[in-house]
Amino acid sequence: MYTSEMRPLRQRGPRHSWQPVRRAVAARGTCVVYADVDDWLPPDLDAVRLAADLGPDHGRLERMPVSRNRDRFVASRLLLKSAASAVLGTLPRELELAYKPGGRPYLRGIDQLDVSLSHTDGLLVVGLTRFGRIGVDTEQADRRMLELGTELRVCTPHELEALERVPLRRRNRELVRLWTLKEAYSKAIGQGLRFRFTEFGFGPRDERVRMLRPDGTPGTGQEWSFHSWLVEDAYTVSAAVYDPGFGDRPDSGGGLPLLPVLSDRS
Repeated sequence: MYTSEMRPLRQRGPRHSWQPVRRAVAARGTCVVYADVDDWLPPDLDAVRLAADLGPDHGRLERMPVSRNRDRFVASRLLLKSAASAVLGTLPRELELAYKPGGRPYLRGIDQLDVSLSHTDGLLVVGLTRFGRIGVDTEQADRRMLELGTELRVCTPHELEALERVPLRRRNRELVRLWTLKEAYSKAIGQGLRFRFTEFGFGPRDERVRMLRPDGTPGTGQEWSFHSWLVEDAYTVSAAVYDPGFGDRPDSGGGLPLLPVLSDRS
């Protein structure tokens, strides 16, 4: 089953308290936040203030046609900058979001916080870590992938064998989980879709998730951790976290949290 230490809750907009995120980053160094697109979409995309909030991304916004993808672009950047600013103690507009070759986002001039983002349909996901690197990805849990040739393009021989042992009713969701884990890892290492997914794989969802070589032998050490959640019974969210173990570390306690931001009273 998916990670189940907590019941994931969504972040319901910029006016809600960021204290849970601050506490999680202080305690564990890493957190993942998710939200609905509509909770983060400004009422007026032509407002002057939005240009200051988005920074250089506002130029990209102006070149985009009106579409749901445009909405996701705006909302995801606002969520990421707001989450990062809450952790760093700044204003969102004081942070500049830039992109490395391949599209990996980073905060220009800030090396104490690594970030990642993903969105699909109506869901936004942001990953934050003080140590190492993070990649996140999300897809609709029931997005059809099975029997379209997807498994042959993205799965290792070991994963294909494991998929055959999964009950048919759950097999497509399992393939979606594997896809999001691979996407999250490739984002964490800055490769995006340039990295062949058949060169690495992951184990069954009812075990501690580890990266595996194509033959099923372990492919990474303890510095990597991988996590998947089912959100709202509608979206699969995965995260790949690299922590080289340098410097002081907080007591990590349980698994990586998928955090909501609750009300200002929290």
